[in-house]
Order: sequence, then structure tokens, then C-alpha cells
Amino acid sequence: MRRMSRPLVVSLVIALSWMLAACASPPRVPYTVAEAKAARVLNMDDLRRYADEPASAFAGTKLVAGPRYYLALSGGGADGAYGAGLLNGWTAAGTRPNFSIVSGVSTGALIAPFAFLGPQYDPTLREFYTSGIAETLLDSPNPLNAIFGSGLFGNKRLRELVAQYISQDFVAAVASEYAKGRMLFVVTTNLDSQRSVIWDLGRIASLQTPESLNLFRDVVAASASLPAVFPPMLINAEAGSARFQEMHVDGGVMAPVLTLPEAYLLRNASGKMLDLQLYILINNKIEPEFQVVPDRTLEIAGRSSSTIVKTQTRSILYTTYDFARRNKFGFNLSYIEADRPVSPAGFNTAYMRDLFQYGYDKAMSGHAWEKAPPADAPPAAPMAETSRVRRVAGAN
Repeated sequence: MRRMSRPLVVSLVIALSWMLAACASPPRVPYTVAEAKAARVLNMDDLRRYADEPASAFAGTKLVAGPRYYLALSGGGADGAYGAGLLNGWTAAGTRPNFSIVSGVSTGALIAPFAFLGPQYDPTLREFYTSGIAETLLDSPNPLNAIFGSGLFGNKRLRELVAQYISQDFVAAVASEYAKGRMLFVVTTNLDSQRSVIWDLGRIASLQTPESLNLFRDVVAASASLPAVFPPMLINAEAGSARFQEMHVDGGVMAPVLTLPEAYLLRNASGKMLDLQLYILINNKIEPEFQVVPDRTLEIAGRSSSTIVKTQTRSILYTTYDFARRNKFGFNLSYIEADRPVSPAGFNTAYMRDLFQYGYDKAMSGHAWEKAPPADAPPAAPMAETSRVRRVAGAN
């Protein structure tokens, strides 16, 4: 039986959920808006911030001194194989910097901790995206899980896989780098509050307790948990005497890629010109792609969803590019070209191996990074080379 594409699965699940909402999972413990605003995790205030908070919310954060390299990893599902391949090729090319800041969303959240700790974890990224392990996450979909449970794939394999790769020693290594002033952030979506949450994984790792280890794993799994497909992560929180659980899902629901708030980055400049190189790695295509969409509800919904994500991504890229130019920061962008094959359904191992190699070869060739977002162009045909942004040789 042919497996449905991810957008179609999501659309079908949503439709079924609407029709049979009364059959949903048992009710959760309720809590108030005031309690949500005052919520603490592990009885601490500094483990996370909401993306819509002012830069002053990050007041206690100290970045490593000197030139800084910031790697922002986007969502993209199976297309995360592109980012994994590019990082491996970047290492092999000998031009990969030591990142001062790493942030990840969705599949980028799975990559981010390993990219943060450096090239010694390149083989782990290769294994995750090319060995066939990822493909097992989407075995045996059951529509009843979506109706009576919390996800089409009602298993806990994603969380178990995260725990398999992120050990206590791994988190201790993150804590050691955090102590040097390096920062690791992962984004989730708090569905209860409808807010984007920026988790400081370095700070969480620094606690070095069993509870912080579990929270570290929960946050990474939550960021990659596509709503209605994978179960959400319920994270324990408290406000005063109230104890409750927040529902967290894929960070890409609200932002396909995170670049930290402008005022936050500038605040760390301490009145001096900040030497910052931004590297934005998009595990997706961002240029318009022409397609004759079938006149059927699910296909229309899937195409609409992908269009929204692409539009959001381009908007963030243009805003970030403008910010970088105004402050004389380096801007480097890498993404999957529009002429690459369309991603098949699920985590297809053959597709991911090919995409991994594509990212690897791009990095090795010195043509992985561009200095600006692509110019707008009609989607009917590939853009002429003369209209494309000049590519960057290597990682400057």
C-alpha cells in the first residue's frame, strides 16, 4: 500500500479530529492564563524564554568573547539529511568554524546538539539520517491513534530515539561548553499559550540532574514532534502551589527557523561593533516551485501548508538579511535548490542518503553558502545564473 505524503496525513488527521473531537484523550489538568504566564520549569525561571519577550529577558546570558559564529538550523523533516550532509562535508573541507551559538527548530533541533558539540559527532548525524533508523519512526500509522490518542503515530519512538543518542555524558559535554560561554537553543511551540518557546539547553545541561537530563531530551523531542502525527510532549510546570503540564509540539508550527532577537544580539556587543557571522542552514527549498495542484481537498490543504512554510521562511530570511547588513554582520545562507527531486512520503532512506550526499558535495565544492536570500523570480523555470545571488567559496 502506498504511504501518504506528510501534508496529506496531517490534513486527514485534522479532518478526522474535527469530526470526532468528543472521542479525544482524557482531559488534562486545567490551569489559568495567569498560571501560564508565571509558570516555572524545574522550579527555575532561566531555562527558557518566549520569543515575543523583550531582549532584557536574556539579561543573564553571557556570550563567548571574540569573533562569534551563529548557526541557525531550520525544520524540514527528512530534508534534515541535507543539513547533516552539509555539516559532514564542511568538516571534510576544513573550513567549518567552531560555533558560538547554535539554534534548531524541528529536524534542526535534532541536529543542533550534535552540531554544537562539533565534528566528532558527524558520524552520528550520518547514521541518524542515512542508516534507516529515521524511517522506522513512521511505521504502522493508525488513524485510531489520531482520533482516540494524540498522534497518528502514537508510539514513543521519537522520544526513545532521542534518549538513545543523547546520553548523560553527552549532556555533560554540552554543560562544559556552556560554561565557556557557548550557547545552544532549541525552539518548541507551547500549544496552550500559542507562543514560541526558546529553550536554553546549555543552562538546562548545566544543572546535571536526572530531571534536567529528562527535560533536555523532552525539549528536543518536542521540537521535532509534528502535531497530530507524533504525540506532543507534556512538560511539567508549576506556578505557586499549582502543578500542571504544558503541551509542547514542533517549533516549526510558529517559526520554521530561529535567529535570536536582534536586540539580544546587539545587547551582547557591550557598546562595540559585534563581530558576528550568521550561518542559516535551511533544510528545505525556499524558491517557488511550479505544480499543477489536483482539485482535491487534501492536495489543496497540503499545498497550502507548504506554501505558508515557504513564505514564512523567506520572510524571516529577508528580515535577518536586512538586520545583518545594517549591523555589518556576515550573512551566509544555504538551502536545497529548487531543481532537486521532490521529497517522497515519510523518512525514505534512499532519498535521505541521496540528499545527504548532495549536502556533503556542496560543502566540499565550496559552493554551499550564499551571501543573500534568492531574488524573487517566477516559479515556471529555473532562475538564470545571472539573476542568482553570487555564491560564496567556502565558509568566510
